[in-house]
Amino acid sequence: MTFSHRLTVCMALSLALAGCGGGGGGGNPMPQTYTIGGAVSGLAAGESVTLADNGADTLSVNGNGTFAFPTKIDQNGSYAVTVTTQPTAQNCAVSVGSGSGLMANVTTVAVTCTNLPQYAYVVNNGSNTVSQYSIDASGILSPLSVATVATGNSPQSITVDPSNKYVYVTNLTDNTISQYVIQSDGTLAPNTPATVATGLGPWAVAVSPSGAWAYIVNSADNSISQYSVNATGALVATANAPVATGTEPWNVTLSPDGKYVYVANHGTPGAISQYSVDAATGVLTPLNPATLPTAFAYPGGITVDPTSSYAYLSNIDGNTVSEYGIGPDGTLTSLNPASVPTGTEPVFLAFDPTGKYAYEANYTVDVSSATGTVSQYAVGTGGQLTALTPSTVLAGIGPGWFAFDPFGKYAYVSNLGNGTLPGTVSEYAIGTDGTLTLIGTVTAGLKAFMIATAY
Repeated sequence: MTFSHRLTVCMALSLALAGCGGGGGGGNPMPQTYTIGGAVSGLAAGESVTLADNGADTLSVNGNGTFAFPTKIDQNGSYAVTVTTQPTAQNCAVSVGSGSGLMANVTTVAVTCTNLPQYAYVVNNGSNTVSQYSIDASGILSPLSVATVATGNSPQSITVDPSNKYVYVTNLTDNTISQYVIQSDGTLAPNTPATVATGLGPWAVAVSPSGAWAYIVNSADNSISQYSVNATGALVATANAPVATGTEPWNVTLSPDGKYVYVANHGTPGAISQYSVDAATGVLTPLNPATLPTAFAYPGGITVDPTSSYAYLSNIDGNTVSEYGIGPDGTLTSLNPASVPTGTEPVFLAFDPTGKYAYEANYTVDVSSATGTVSQYAVGTGGQLTALTPSTVLAGIGPGWFAFDPFGKYAYVSNLGNGTLPGTVSEYAIGTDGTLTLIGTVTAGLKAFMIATAY
């Protein structure tokens, strides 16, 4: 090889080494980065858990299995994985979640989710008590060590707030609402104060999805009392004057998006009152029109679906459920068809937590001594209800109200009874097709009127 040829090769080699950062120390190599991940286990179907790494990089995990954060960590860096948003009715804990001096990808972070304890509460109109139960993993109710707590006179309804910390019971003849705190063992303890004054004949209470406002319908003076909810869960009467309803308001519901309130007026002629909710103050303002006539006198409960798109009214005298669409301004308009058949004396419709299925409690007692039934429906994309097969399942005597476990596996129906024997709760498993299968019955107090669940 000639001298000139050797010089050319050496120069080329020198330039190549320089371009790669090699040779005589020129250039800085890019730092190595590593992924942070692991696995989630125990997460309930349909739920999600939100994780964060180093308090900033967030990741929503929608099922069990492996995960990895999108942002990588530099070599010799550190990581710390935490849970920022828990799934419904579960607690997820992180183990092997932090480290430093990274020299490789991390795949060992473990997020383990377990179900929170679940409870059910039944208001007993004839006993002036609330029966309290635990819910086991198979959906069966068992009385707690303190089986009942006292209410005021003639309790009508029971409501659990969105945080699952507080319970409210309306006392019809006392003109009060009893308020309770859910203890760590599921039992109810009186809040401070134990009762709050209402209007005349309080029948039902609804708490806003934010937990900031509460509304009580007063059946004797045809009004809605408005309250704020303080940091301890106690109701505080607002300066807002009571809002007028129709005759004998029987049930009140808020749309899940918190924008609108609807009241079923049980008197004759039947009517639905409709209101908007001021997001800042909670004040109710009647919509235009303020009321809608119902297809039959003496309507029962009114329910809004989980998407806040549709409303349903139980027609006790008509053996039907009226179906409505909710307009952009909150007003109700009948769907096509305007109603679907039910069993005898339908009093209340409820949706399972998935929103795919709806169930109607058919009271029956005023018409027949036969055992009541539950009508079961699939919910269509346009909000119309279609009967499942079979269209009904048996309940107890005088079924009136529904509650569900938070995962949509079990349904519970409170049965009033015949006024002499104690009421009961029918327990059902919810099939993958939405049909109910009776799995047990538990005794409650006299005239077991309404039921609610908490976790």
